Amino acid sequence: EQVRTSVSEEIERLKNAAHIIATTDVLLSLAQTAYKNNFTMPEISDNGKIEITDGRHPVVEKMSKNSMFVPNDTLLNNDDDRMIIITGKSTYMRQVALITLMAQIGSFVPAKSAKIGIVDKIFTRVGASDDISSGQSTFMLEMTEVSHILKNATSKSLIILDEIGRGTSTFDGLSIA
Repeated sequence: EQVRTSVSEEIERLKNAAHIIATTDVLLSLAQTAYKNNFTMPEISDNGKIEITDGRHPVVEKMSKNSMFVPNDTLLNNDDDRMIIITGKSTYMRQVALITLMAQIGSFVPAKSAKIGIVDKIFTRVGASDDISSGQSTFMLEMTEVSHILKNATSKSLIILDEIGRGTSTFDGLSIA
């Protein structure tokens, strides 16, 4: 009981020390990962632009040690390049979202260079399965999720939609997208 009482008297100091250790651990982990994997410091701005040169997906790059990962460029902005339609490249879309998220938290990113605008939300609609118990098909789930995105996105949001309307004909799926 004496130990418990002594510890409880110092609880604020212990919480503060734990917070400092946790913060140091996160920052050290980010720095170590950036150094080992040749990440670069992104430029952060409020101009609504995402410009990535030779971006890489860090997980896919690590997992595919035998084959060379091919870096990709990205340009999105609030002017002429608000949307990109990509076919057959789910990894690329996830890579853009991941690089954007990493930049937002203050991490270096897997790219030759990156200029990332401040993003308030990242929405994804990637993969779905039937929810038979509630009577919702894959298509209905997709449309519900897209509706949520459209209602909550702002001009500063990044939206990643993968294979919208895949349960429909190609023409219908393209029209929905």
